[in-house]
Amino acid sequence: MALKKFNPITPGQRYRIAVSREELTKGAKPEKSLLMTIGSTGGRNSDGRRTMRYRGGGHKRRYRIVDFRRDKTGEATVQSIQYDPNRSAYLALITFADGEKSYIIAPEGLEVGQTVQSGRGVAPETGNCMYLAEIPLGAVIHNIEMHPGQGGVLVRSAGNSALMMGKEDRYAVVKLPSGETRRILMTCRATIGSVSNPDHSLEVMGKAGRMRWKGWRPRNRPVAMNPVDHPMGGGEGRASGGHPRSRKGLKAKGAKTRNRTKASNALIISRKKG
Repeated sequence: MALKKFNPITPGQRYRIAVSREELTKGAKPEKSLLMTIGSTGGRNSDGRRTMRYRGGGHKRRYRIVDFRRDKTGEATVQSIQYDPNRSAYLALITFADGEKSYIIAPEGLEVGQTVQSGRGVAPETGNCMYLAEIPLGAVIHNIEMHPGQGGVLVRSAGNSALMMGKEDRYAVVKLPSGETRRILMTCRATIGSVSNPDHSLEVMGKAGRMRWKGWRPRNRPVAMNPVDHPMGGGEGRASGGHPRSRKGLKAKGAKTRNRTKASNALIISRKKG
């Protein structure tokens, strides 16, 4: 995959860097049976009160129903690799022998026409979903379950991958993209390979309007506010605002937010760096 730079024939293209999207299947349209309508909240809850700032507008989207569980056994053929406006990774549309179709997160290197499988006794090849007990050591995996049958919840965003480090008793030892090493039950599943679109983090929007298309409104810096609006506001001249805090006055940048009594803490071998 490559990056695209543009001739600055408009101000918005001067600094824009885009992903070429050569992996995507040309002319492929979303599968209608796997689409759902998704509303726009504008950052409001069911009472109409704003619970998240700087959201609103944006282009209309439809949600693609993604199979994170991969619990259907048998071979499936990759029909197309498609863009998903709701996530950073690409999706692969697969078709089973009985005609059933589903979307899965496309791993890097998966191509149209290849076959993918799920279940026990499956070869550890790109796109195949396996139990952690059968995944060889040193394998690169993604879309990892935390509880058996739950569906993948870890390592799903563009370019991410985890590493199979070892096996201890009932648990597999997995190193996550954050640097955290933890135990996960070997009856959970994961998919072989790393997530597609690894250059997503290098993309540069180039203009504010592209963020508006995504539903993000302009963000006002706390130090530019008045004291009534934010704890970091006010002061004469360009004041620093003091220690970074949230709108409610809670300290930011460094305060530990994880619950000390969380049950799954016992499964963490080493925490993420930093």
